[in-house]
Amino acid sequence: MFAPLLKKLFGSKNEREVKRMLKTVQVVNSFEEQMVALTDEQLRAKTEEFKARIAKGETLDQLLPEAFAVCREAGKRVMGMRHFDVQLIGGMTLHEGMIAEMRTGEGKTLVATLGVYLNALSGKGVHVITVNDYLARRDANWMRPLYEFLGLTVGVVTPFQPPQEKREAYAADITYGTNNEFGFDYLRDNMAFSMEEKFQRELNFAVIDEVDSILIDEARTPLIISGQAEDSSKLYIEINKLIPRLELHVEEVEGEVTKAGHFTIDEKTRQVELNEAGHQFVEDMLTQIGLLAEGESLYSAHNLGLLTHVYAALRAHKLFHRNVEYIVEDGQVLLVDEHTGRTMPGRRLSEGLHQAIEAKEGLNIQAESQTLASTTFQNYFRLYNKLSGMTGTADTEAFEFHQIYGLSVMVIPPNKPLARKDFNDLVFLTADEKYAAIVADIKDCMAKGRPVLVGTATIETSEHMSNLLNKEGIEHKVLNAKFHEKEAEIIAQAGRPGALTIATNMAGRGTDILLGGNWEVEVASLEDPTPEQIAQIKADWQKRHQQVLESGGLHVIASERHESRRIDNQLRGRAGRQGDAGSSRFYLSLEDSLMRIFASDRVKNFMKALGMQSGEAIEHRMVTNAIEKAQRKVEGRNFDIRKQLLEFDDVNNEQRKVIYHMRNTLLAADNIGETIADFRKDVLDSTISAHIPPQSLPEQWDVKGLESAIESGFGVKLPIQQWLDEDDHLYEETLREKLLSELIAAYNEKEEQAGADALRTFEKQIVLRVLDDLWKDHLSTMDHLRHGIHLRGYAQKNPKQEYKRESFNLFSELLDSIKRDSIRVLSHVQVRREDPVEEESRLRQEAEDLASRMQFQHAEAPGLDQPEALAKVLEGADVADVVAEPVRSEQKLGRNELCYCGSGKKFKHCHGQIN
Repeated sequence: MFAPLLKKLFGSKNEREVKRMLKTVQVVNSFEEQMVALTDEQLRAKTEEFKARIAKGETLDQLLPEAFAVCREAGKRVMGMRHFDVQLIGGMTLHEGMIAEMRTGEGKTLVATLGVYLNALSGKGVHVITVNDYLARRDANWMRPLYEFLGLTVGVVTPFQPPQEKREAYAADITYGTNNEFGFDYLRDNMAFSMEEKFQRELNFAVIDEVDSILIDEARTPLIISGQAEDSSKLYIEINKLIPRLELHVEEVEGEVTKAGHFTIDEKTRQVELNEAGHQFVEDMLTQIGLLAEGESLYSAHNLGLLTHVYAALRAHKLFHRNVEYIVEDGQVLLVDEHTGRTMPGRRLSEGLHQAIEAKEGLNIQAESQTLASTTFQNYFRLYNKLSGMTGTADTEAFEFHQIYGLSVMVIPPNKPLARKDFNDLVFLTADEKYAAIVADIKDCMAKGRPVLVGTATIETSEHMSNLLNKEGIEHKVLNAKFHEKEAEIIAQAGRPGALTIATNMAGRGTDILLGGNWEVEVASLEDPTPEQIAQIKADWQKRHQQVLESGGLHVIASERHESRRIDNQLRGRAGRQGDAGSSRFYLSLEDSLMRIFASDRVKNFMKALGMQSGEAIEHRMVTNAIEKAQRKVEGRNFDIRKQLLEFDDVNNEQRKVIYHMRNTLLAADNIGETIADFRKDVLDSTISAHIPPQSLPEQWDVKGLESAIESGFGVKLPIQQWLDEDDHLYEETLREKLLSELIAAYNEKEEQAGADALRTFEKQIVLRVLDDLWKDHLSTMDHLRHGIHLRGYAQKNPKQEYKRESFNLFSELLDSIKRDSIRVLSHVQVRREDPVEEESRLRQEAEDLASRMQFQHAEAPGLDQPEALAKVLEGADVADVVAEPVRSEQKLGRNELCYCGSGKKFKHCHGQIN
């Protein structure tokens, strides 16, 4: 009740923040005259002066006005660009660890230089994160002269980069790269075998460009590095043949006859389910081709893998469509990013789904994978001491930014007021009517000489639009995942008079559409342009620019609404940059995916009430509101998915922190002798407790079992029964002490034979290897646990609480296993007396052999294609950034299952102990 009144009296929170920052802007402006008077050398020397002041205790906040003034002056001299006052506010927003929402064309790249320069003065490094490698390289090269003029170093991290070059890039004051590359380098660092092999320093400060795309759109896809599992391509091919024989089951709707089938599809959740008849039919078919034994069920424990294959094939056929969710290029299935319209080379779907699509398309089937390391973008970016971001559309997601990342959104006022006109949506009964109206609108704009941008949600729609325009003889350019190589060229000229461009999801394109075209691209196309040629190109551009402005500016046409309002706003934002004229219009039909699934009934009833005829369109605010309500529904569902992913990964993240801390401590230590001694004592205590119950009588002791366990776990045969027979004073506590001293003596003897240096090197490498192997198995177990934990809900238990409880027990067992297996290997192995360097070289060679058996599949997160060091362990790691269910060999026993040898012991305590 009082909120509107308070807002009127005191302004919104955003307005109050802007007002506060404007005071600092005045202080920055007061330094301008002083900075103008400095020579280039004096201006450059300011950087060293600031660093010295920081060393004496001055804070970055205290330096901000003067540092911003220095950066602004350097921008004028080097780039020919002066930061506007509103851009200074944007720079302060980034420095304060907030998200700056700035409209298209407001100069986000230039704004970033302010916050980046100030924070780079600390010497702890700044990461500038973009959505693709092209933008990372472009922005780094664009701003490099400015930073280097100010005495700062700039690096770029890219895929396939030599390790030394990548280390130098991370050691620079400012490092550019993609979210994927930063995330995977973090995972690789935690798989390194020495401190020298690591890349990243402390995660200090990050500026994320297109922050909504990275922290929200990609937050549902964890980063996973995985190794190759067994080949089951024949199974995919066999099951793929069965799917066309399955029929869709249709329930009775509005009096229509029910069609009995084998499976149902839920379009809202994108799930497909076999019904009872479907299960029976599939079991019969599998039995006929010999994949299922007579009378066996698909739900038998050993057949669950088969069931997974069936569902993967069913989803591949019924939920994934060529040229919509994926395209086929050069014999490969390339996924299409629904948010940006780009293909994602190397990114693979998990749970056998990608292989099922390959089988469906008749392509070579690539092997499945097993998780080696994983994290989510949410948990990776929360590791930074300070995080900030920039985007043109963040306000619709402000709640999520604050709740998940603790980031506030600051809407930066535009330098010039917005002149774009956004028309109400036009809704048609059918898609054909909609497309006819779009073509008519395009013709109208062409007649006026206006440039037009048509935004589509899928490649299929963009190609359909292109075919319609070709029939009408209208010249146009197509920008989608199939033609992304021409992206910069097409965008550069999309603002010319009468230009028509069709683009699939303009999000993240990173290039502004300039009215009249881009004269700089024209100049760059000339080999050695003369001043006269440049002047002529500028003059021609000025005429075209004025012509487009007079015709009404860029007109944006959207062929349908996206699931997210933010993506719609990004498309609209392509028109009306920096106060230019422009307009936008969305064309919809009741056959569009969003309308059909979420909003059709309400809108259809409204259209019927108006008595609409074929070919007529409805343009009403009520319809637009209904559509936005549907979008909010989808956004809410997607937020719940991301939040649930985070809640589960938070459990994993705490475990990940413990393991990675343990790993880094081992890597940094010169001598882990004390750690080994602690491991030995803990393992011995648990071994004794398993055979000698605390405070028990000697008659209850399993001495024979203890002797066997000591020999198995520590490689030493000790006559414990003989000691007890000969010494009446040996009781539980003194026996522990005697056993420990004997084991220490045996290990010391091994050290004398091998040499202390060689053994110290070997200890570290063995513990790291054991830790990595067990952590990999633990990740697989956690994945299996997570995929089945929802079933606990049927037993009236909270799945999240059950997941926390079970994962804690698994993690406790993991820590015990690391100690036990490390001691077992070190006790049994025979170490030769070698020079430590030779020993390490031998271990590195083993790691290279291991790497050669792995396969690399993720183009944006490759291994390091170099022969150096143990970075080879990661070369060829198969990386997918989709939630993965690692595939295990049918023959592989679980650690807690009975051993195959018939001893009656658990596998982990029997043959599972053999390294």
